[in-house]
Amino acid sequence: MIKRALLMATAMSTAGLMGANAAQAEELTLCWAAWDPANALVELSKDFEAQSGHTMNFEFVPWPNFADRMLNELNSGGKLCDLLIGDSQWIGGGAENGHYVKLNDFFEAEGISMDDFAPATVYAYSTWPKGTPNYYALPAMGDANGWFYRKDWFENEDIRAAYMEETGQELREPETQMELMQIAKFFQEREIDGQTRYGVSIFTERGSEGITMGATGALYTWGFEYETEPGTYQMEGAVNSPEAVEALEFYKELYECCTPPGYTDSYMEQSLDAFKSGQVAMAMNWFAFFPGLYADPDVGGDKIDFFVNPPQNVPASTLGGQGISVVSYSDKQDAALEYIKWFAQPDVQAKWWELGGYSAHNSVLTDPGFEDSAPFAGDFLLAMENVKDFWQEPAYAELLLAMQKRLHDYVVADQGTAQEALDKLIEDWTEVFEDEGKL
Repeated sequence: MIKRALLMATAMSTAGLMGANAAQAEELTLCWAAWDPANALVELSKDFEAQSGHTMNFEFVPWPNFADRMLNELNSGGKLCDLLIGDSQWIGGGAENGHYVKLNDFFEAEGISMDDFAPATVYAYSTWPKGTPNYYALPAMGDANGWFYRKDWFENEDIRAAYMEETGQELREPETQMELMQIAKFFQEREIDGQTRYGVSIFTERGSEGITMGATGALYTWGFEYETEPGTYQMEGAVNSPEAVEALEFYKELYECCTPPGYTDSYMEQSLDAFKSGQVAMAMNWFAFFPGLYADPDVGGDKIDFFVNPPQNVPASTLGGQGISVVSYSDKQDAALEYIKWFAQPDVQAKWWELGGYSAHNSVLTDPGFEDSAPFAGDFLLAMENVKDFWQEPAYAELLLAMQKRLHDYVVADQGTAQEALDKLIEDWTEVFEDEGKL
């Protein structure tokens, strides 16, 4: 078990949190997506309420509507959210459009060091321009796209014998993307316990970000890059490289060979449902859901296990996760900053992990007991070592919609070739960056 610090702050830290603002207790609203980690944050935040005297309210929006709802709120200068746990891709727009409070002076005054957080999360969730020491969020929820599988099926002696007979190999956690497909093909339409099962549930949803978040899990492992050189916006030969074409062809084949029937518009919930209902042997989804899956009475416990996104040419995982920002339109910024200060404390971060959130704090991640603290903890560390994210540009929404269309048209609607899809994507993105004055 991880060595936990005190779960309640000391009297000194309590006094520091309450300070001069104790006489002016505020009602703060924190906005985020509606999912399991949000419930954990509600529980965690009870400590902040007790220590600070402030009251926490929460606005949680289902993932399919989260981006539209929150970005509209920010773009209109709305005052609903005092604190926002916004997606990593929003950081550029949040900074350049003045939606988020720049936190450098606050961090310096309060002794909050970004060196205390995992570098990948600081880079992705906090900085704009990327990699510069300009911070607009505190890393709040580390996350990546990973995999889980029916361990009980993989360990079944009859199934293992059949796999050996068909492939000449032991049935195991896949160590490459191609091996993942081989296993998926083996399970596709196989009868287990009197029911027809299928290989995998993957992301194919077009409306928000689903198919992009799924397909990049393959693209990144083949070596896909967004630019020939970072910061140049030169995409020819990177976005549509031979490796990228091969990876996209792989993802289409995985969709066609090995998913349940009618699996044309699936994202987080559909992937979870396919696994929980016993339809599939393996499924992709965000690490954020893994605590709930492990606790599931039907498919959790001894029946489930987890693995990091398998490499192909290189190790890579699609980045999820978010930073927490103070919204510049809030009238309660001082109290919101108190929450940031409280949340950054190592003991709070330890409890955040314990409750089901994914801390990005080094004191948690480097604890000698972390890897053994959950069956997916070690895989999470591996994933976060090699994460890649989508464009974080202010025009990210237009860039994302273009990729959603091109990928879905090719993978699901069976239009054109992978080469054509990626060539057209470059045309789409070039137009966006020209409109932005960056090309």
